[in-house]
Amino acid sequence: MPVAALPPGGDRGPQPVRGLPRVPPPPPRGAPRAAPGPGRSPSATGGHRPTGPLVARRDPLADSPRRPATGPHPLPHPLPRHRPVGRVRRFVARYGWRAYAIPLLAVATVLALVDLVSTGRSGQPASASAVTGSRAADTPSAAVEPPASSPAAPPTAPAEGDAGPTDLPPATAATAYVEQGAGSVSVVPGSSAVYGSGPLQRFVVEVEDGIGVDGPAFAAAVEATLGDPRSWGSGGRMSFQRVDTAEAGGYEFRVSLVSPGSMERYCPGVGTGGYTSCRYGERAVINLARWATAVPHYDGDVATYRQYVVNHEVGHALGNGHEDCPGPGQLAPVMQQQTLGLDGCTRNAWPFP
Repeated sequence: MPVAALPPGGDRGPQPVRGLPRVPPPPPRGAPRAAPGPGRSPSATGGHRPTGPLVARRDPLADSPRRPATGPHPLPHPLPRHRPVGRVRRFVARYGWRAYAIPLLAVATVLALVDLVSTGRSGQPASASAVTGSRAADTPSAAVEPPASSPAAPPTAPAEGDAGPTDLPPATAATAYVEQGAGSVSVVPGSSAVYGSGPLQRFVVEVEDGIGVDGPAFAAAVEATLGDPRSWGSGGRMSFQRVDTAEAGGYEFRVSLVSPGSMERYCPGVGTGGYTSCRYGERAVINLARWATAVPHYDGDVATYRQYVVNHEVGHALGNGHEDCPGPGQLAPVMQQQTLGLDGCTRNAWPFP
């Protein structure tokens, strides 16, 4: 491509543009500079520059006439004054929901303790030993017993009786005996010789207060029954002796004569129905009604029934259970429930007839 020829005269530098004013060229080096005109600053005309580093002002708006040089901006309204915070508010703010739960739990605990104490004072029935002691104190002839021999003392073996509440035989002919005694019992004073040979079994004879029974006569009948060679000591199996101590460890069992109305007191839960006798704990309890009238199928043989009922209940105290009739016409075992019926057997009062 051909290059356009330069105009005559060579390179003349930039040419002015038509229609614009010509800009003067910069002065040569070393030439004196013209003084700035009015309204012109040295920097605009290329004058001297300030010496030292450039430092910005700390408060660029300090020279402004529209706001103060120092201090915060004024607020249109004053700040509200806060009330002092109390202890309760500080406690609630610190612990939150626990501040309400702790007092409620404390009140519930106090109410539960009050209810427990009131139930313990009013809802607990008096013990049988306490009742026995109070009645014995009202009766001059009553003997106060140790706690171990109280009527409600639990038996060392399952309690045994001759009937349940629904299978009682019909009542016998009316005979003079007390239906309800005082509830407390007294030990018949006196002791006996040793009957038989073999391991010694000591026993205490008791009679309920207020039933009008001769205590020594009842004790003599019990002695005669247990001392008979046909009783439990037959053949040197054991020996018996009546004692009159009520101290624990001074006897092996008791024989107690109790009115029908007090049977459930001395044999609780056995189910005598006030009709039969029973054994409860260390006691062989004889029902006064049966002692006085026997049972219908004994045909009025009260003496034989008394021997039977003593041997039967003492047999329970010695650890023997009930037995059945071995067959029609045979002697009924002494541990058969002869108070309820003979089941074809003939009446028998002795363990070893």
